Amino acid sequence: MQKMLVILLGLAILGAVAVRELRQSWETPLAIPQQGFLLTVAQGDSLRSVVETLHDAGVLKYPGVVALYGRWTGVDQQIKKGEYLLPPNTTAESMLAILQRGDVIKYQVTLPEGITLAKALAILSRQEQLEKVLSGPADPQLMQLIEPLSYPEGLFFPDTYYYARGDTDLGVLRQAHAAMGAILQEEWDHRALSLPYETPYEALIMASIIERETGLPEEREQIAGVFIRRMKLGMLLQTDPAVIYGLGVDFDGNLQRKHLTEDDNPYNTYRRPGLPPTPIALPGRAAIHAALHPDAGDTLYFVARGDGGHAFSTTLSEHNRAVRKYQLQRRKNYSSSPEKPR
Repeated sequence: MQKMLVILLGLAILGAVAVRELRQSWETPLAIPQQGFLLTVAQGDSLRSVVETLHDAGVLKYPGVVALYGRWTGVDQQIKKGEYLLPPNTTAESMLAILQRGDVIKYQVTLPEGITLAKALAILSRQEQLEKVLSGPADPQLMQLIEPLSYPEGLFFPDTYYYARGDTDLGVLRQAHAAMGAILQEEWDHRALSLPYETPYEALIMASIIERETGLPEEREQIAGVFIRRMKLGMLLQTDPAVIYGLGVDFDGNLQRKHLTEDDNPYNTYRRPGLPPTPIALPGRAAIHAALHPDAGDTLYFVARGDGGHAFSTTLSEHNRAVRKYQLQRRKNYSSSPEKPR
């Protein structure tokens, strides 16, 4: 009897020691290096497989205890897939909270203002952490996303977007599409009076032209005013960026007179009246605002000065003088506008 009591007392002492050690292990930071520990949780990974990975890497001492705790609490059913960077001083408890919240590593990608959708897709294709599911601008998944419209150009807001490893290029563009819809509607709701647009989409088309025409931000409203007045007077818009967009892959960087006078595609605003049928680029908010808040005035023409800005004219004769000054006698450092990606 006395021997049995000694054995039971010994087991109780060992049990208390084990519980104390386990509790200390639960509250003590894991063996994570100063730069953090990169942990990837794949789709379908169980909590047990995750903690075994941590144990094999020498980070977690008691994987079975953590797995059992996760099962008791239901956390094992709530961990989220993704790529995690566990920081120093992470404990077993805080590690589970990180996996439960899905605090994955976030990457970012910037879609600049004024680019085309094709260029945006090219930028996304270079993001190593993004899964590529889109075949191009005419991909059926994009067509479904933009319904009831049938052409995707210009419908995605240029901005910086954040994503996690394993997200898709479609997912990023879904964010951009939602952002464009919200911003365009907000700007449309606060538009100026007496504009020649019937729909927000027409304003978006104009905004894309302004985005491509504008070298200096402070000129956006002036250029918008010129185009609005030309529309109201029934004048051709005569905007080179729309012609260039219509030429597509046939454009070699040299816009010639024949392109303006002979090429009769829907984007040739030297031959076709009114707006082109679709946007020609991804306009930013400032361009959208300008399209809906053009400057008042009487200018009907503008020509690039060669320093990134434009000379604005009221009459054709005045405009022709500006053309002779700035276009026909170009300086060596002439530039129609600061280069924007296409």
